[in-house]
Amino acid sequence: MSLSPPMKVGKLQTTLHTKAKNSPDYRFYALYDKIYRRDVLGFAYARSRANGGAPGVDGQSFADIEACGVDRWLDDLAEELRNGTYQSLPVRRVYIPKSDGKQRPLGIPCIKDRVVQMAAVLVLEPIFEADLEPEQHAYRPERSALDAVRQVERLVRKGHTEVVDADLSGYFDRIPHAELMKSVSRRISDGRVLRLIKMWLETPVEETDAKGHRRRTTRNKDLAMGTPQGSPISPLLSNVYMRRFVKYGRPAVTSDAWSRESSTTRTTSSSAVAARPNKPWS
Repeated sequence: MSLSPPMKVGKLQTTLHTKAKNSPDYRFYALYDKIYRRDVLGFAYARSRANGGAPGVDGQSFADIEACGVDRWLDDLAEELRNGTYQSLPVRRVYIPKSDGKQRPLGIPCIKDRVVQMAAVLVLEPIFEADLEPEQHAYRPERSALDAVRQVERLVRKGHTEVVDADLSGYFDRIPHAELMKSVSRRISDGRVLRLIKMWLETPVEETDAKGHRRRTTRNKDLAMGTPQGSPISPLLSNVYMRRFVKYGRPAVTSDAWSRESSTTRTTSSSAVAARPNKPWS
């Protein structure tokens, strides 16, 4: 379900994107107050509500929030962000089966954290969208894995007859925090926004075993790597980190012929497809 932003939120996003596009080296220093803007939080709630999802570790559902009053809930959340008392709760981890018989971990933040992360996405995504490479299709507005497949098909029809399909195993779990924050800081200098992102990256994970016992781990903080799959901010962060490899990695590991005559098309953040002319590898 795609929701259009309110006029003022859309105008804010357009302004941020235009500035980022026209000033590739500009670092944004005043963004935190945009995240707790009431219209931004309201649209973030609407987006989160449309996405649905189970409650997090606090057990609070959208129905619970709406029974007490969404406006009051959003006002309280905005005040927490404004006065600096907002703290994220642990992410509830569940496992969903994959087609190969394995299981994929999925993080379920509480709704409050989902809404704040979505508000951050609404503010940050227009900035980083100006920087992402055209080959990056995963988790981007107006793009999809099908678009990437169609691009590969066009390349094949043009004579790019060799295709490489590479899977990045456990990509979300292995993103190093220091390098990711360096990539984010290239564009964002607002310390409060950076602290928010760091807090989300280091949030503990809570799992419930077959006997109903809860166990919390701080693996991401201890290892300084990983971003929970299922968190609204994670797809954007994964693209920001991946950008360096799409932009700079190809010339460093391949020949000039590859760089000039091939194209790398990413279908998701955990896989990549590359097509090239039928020429010897070097």
